[in-house]
Amino acid sequence: MAEPVIVTLDGPAGVGKSTLAKMLAGRLGLAYLDTGAMFRAVGYLLGQGSWDWPEERLAARLEEFRFGLEGAGAQTMLTVDGRALGPEIRTEDVGMWASNVAKLPVVRAFLKKAQQDLARGTSLVAEGRDMGSVVFPAARHKFFLDADPAERARRRFLQLQELGRPADLAELTAQIEARDRQDRTRAEAPLKPAPDALIVDTTDLDLEEVFEHILEAIITKAE
Repeated sequence: MAEPVIVTLDGPAGVGKSTLAKMLAGRLGLAYLDTGAMFRAVGYLLGQGSWDWPEERLAARLEEFRFGLEGAGAQTMLTVDGRALGPEIRTEDVGMWASNVAKLPVVRAFLKKAQQDLARGTSLVAEGRDMGSVVFPAARHKFFLDADPAERARRRFLQLQELGRPADLAELTAQIEARDRQDRTRAEAPLKPAPDALIVDTTDLDLEEVFEHILEAIITKAE
């Protein structure tokens, strides 16, 4: 049986990882693993302030969660305890809760194992913050996407406008910068490229340009 093909896309919030991962998974016929959604789900289900709980309480609660992965491409469905994850985990507050719980070794260890279990025997495109550096260090295709914080905030602002949700650009910029500082400086698995990852600055590139650049790199390496 052939080894699963693993493609990792890492980077901070607002660089287009989710959209690009779905596009790549669809083109390559692979499953799409949204690890950010897993952290958001944990943050949401544990609730505000859970990052201050004793480790024993956190570990016991985490053991109740069971993640699943169904389908491929943009139609891939990530479930927790058999239930599909919805828009309730996509708020800015839950994003900060996810960043808070992501600092905890007990949470990272649990989700690392859950992610590796999902990928066992399944070829996929995994996007997150430490997919290539920590979770799938043996992955053949690794990419780290980055962009200026102001540009990432602008993209998020436009995305929220399209969804009809009110947003403040200055507040979004401050939130992204705060989350960057937290993610890049945490002691446990800080946000950084894997040594063998291809770094792609998306600040001045549109989505299609980034997609074609990554796809070409994957095809070239596979030949």
